[in-house]
Amino acid sequence: MSSESKPIPLQKNRDHDVDSEIGVMKNDKNNIQLSAVEDHDGILTIRGGGARRDWNGIHYKQGMSAKNVGTTSLSANIATIPPGGVAYADVHVGFEVILYVVEGKVRHEFGRGLKQVVENEVGDFIYIKPGVPHEVVNMSDTEPVVAFVARSSADEWDNIIPYDRSQKD
Repeated sequence: MSSESKPIPLQKNRDHDVDSEIGVMKNDKNNIQLSAVEDHDGILTIRGGGARRDWNGIHYKQGMSAKNVGTTSLSANIATIPPGGVAYADVHVGFEVILYVVEGKVRHEFGRGLKQVVENEVGDFIYIKPGVPHEVVNMSDTEPVVAFVARSSADEWDNIIPYDRSQKD
């Protein structure tokens, strides 16, 4: 799906987001372009953020992590939630996340049973503590949500587990 094409609603499937019109969106969260990394002997650069990867209903710019630049305790990238999109409920095990909303308006449903709600928009910082169940919803059917994401884990998504809002904690 090109960046110019109209987003298509995705059915919930964490490992392979199912596209109802064209089949299966690749689960390419580990598709790292090592050739995109420029090593300047102590300062590493990825021009334009690197290639796009998809996971859990979100499009990510490659960004930086242990997988491509050898970080030991952090990772960062740009996340885009398509119009009407949802990043399905999960829990970050043992690491913190800070987001900065660059475009759009987003709703987090969080806590036990995802019964708490907070809305954020352009210019907001968001901090998600380790172990807090949350689901992220793009509140617009026409505009994407774009956020800078920083994690206190060099492993990116390796320590994220799905969360079922109906489960008894």
